[in-house]
Amino acid sequence: MKNTYLLSLALLFLSFTTAFSQQKVWLDADTGNEMDDLYAIAHLVKSDKIDLIGLSSAHFNNADLNVFEKWNAYDAATLKPVEESQRLNAEILAALDRMDIPHPMGADRQIGRAWGQQDPRDSPAAQAIIAEARKMSGDEKLDILTLGAMTNIATALILAPDIKDKIRLYSLGSWYTPETKAWNKSEFNIRCDLNAFDYLLNLEGLDFTIMTTTTAFALKFDRDDTYAKLDESVEIEGILADRWRVQNPQDKTRVMWDLALVEAYLHPEWSTTSQVMTPPENTQRMVKVYTEIDADQMREEFWRIIKD
Repeated sequence: MKNTYLLSLALLFLSFTTAFSQQKVWLDADTGNEMDDLYAIAHLVKSDKIDLIGLSSAHFNNADLNVFEKWNAYDAATLKPVEESQRLNAEILAALDRMDIPHPMGADRQIGRAWGQQDPRDSPAAQAIIAEARKMSGDEKLDILTLGAMTNIATALILAPDIKDKIRLYSLGSWYTPETKAWNKSEFNIRCDLNAFDYLLNLEGLDFTIMTTTTAFALKFDRDDTYAKLDESVEIEGILADRWRVQNPQDKTRVMWDLALVEAYLHPEWSTTSQVMTPPENTQRMVKVYTEIDADQMREEFWRIIKD
């Protein structure tokens, strides 16, 4: 009996130690933009590998909203991008019974102006990121993943430069060709806030890892296979199926850009990273870039987690 009691105490202590030592992660997502954000968020919320301490909303303001009547399934004239991201974040968390995760709203537009500059765009999200980063002690780091425009994290660093050494940043954005070492910033997330991306590239000492869209392109989902796997009687799975059905019904396959970053972060053994020099117009320093992923492993893992 004594041995059983001691074993139980040891297991309880181990579970508490594991929970305490889990890596703290903050996720920033332009959830309202397309459909892959929802799949990435659901996966990360359900993962038992990390401690998700926050989910903030990012804008997806872009020039098309001013000149076209439609953006995906939205009426462009009435769409408020960050508010739509915020609404969907809350919907996902509610469906997964995780409304305990803080989910503050982010900025509604880029930092600076159309011609550049680095004026911060303050928001509840930026302030929450600052507060959480300042809680890190000793060698502890807060890992921040961004799936859209990098406005919120750039703002947090502009307002509170002291948090730079307390965070590691993982972002989706830009094109990069390893063979030629050529960057291309003409990519949606970057176009939504080029000023923020340039600020982060120029910030010496920032631990910055980038999932380029060049690399993420390998992770694709088949529409009919996805519908067949999702059980729409389960609330979160119904949300995921409906998102594809409403936003991108014409697409037989979709690149799961955001999910590629989440999977590579959770399973570094399924990706290759390289030290890469920043673009020539930026401060010349090394950043990390994902150059290869195991898309098959990532697809299998997504379905295992979402069905768990």
